[in-house]
Amino acid sequence: MMYIYPENLKGKSTMFLWTLRDMLIIIIGAVLSAVFAAALDWIVPGVMVGVFAFLTLRIDNELNISDYIRFAFRFFVTTQQIFYWRFADDKNENWKEEIHKRRNRCQKY
Repeated sequence: MMYIYPENLKGKSTMFLWTLRDMLIIIIGAVLSAVFAAALDWIVPGVMVGVFAFLTLRIDNELNISDYIRFAFRFFVTTQQIFYWRFADDKNENWKEEIHKRRNRCQKY
């Protein structure tokens, strides 16, 4: 049976650029931050809700901003980048095996 819904009832329900769960958190946080701002002149909860709303924006209905930040952090900071420099006239015939051995030795750690 075919449903008129994102990805045939397997997709996440969204409203504007957020999932419904994130939208609910943003709305409740906005109401609470308005109460804090009116009663106590304290805008920190409003800033936190704004940052949360920015980080949970969905791009192309797949990944949100925080996913991109996490992927970039993992690529640039936590995963090891391995580069192999070779000259084109190198006479070593077993260079592919050497690279494979080095890669396996680095992945053990």
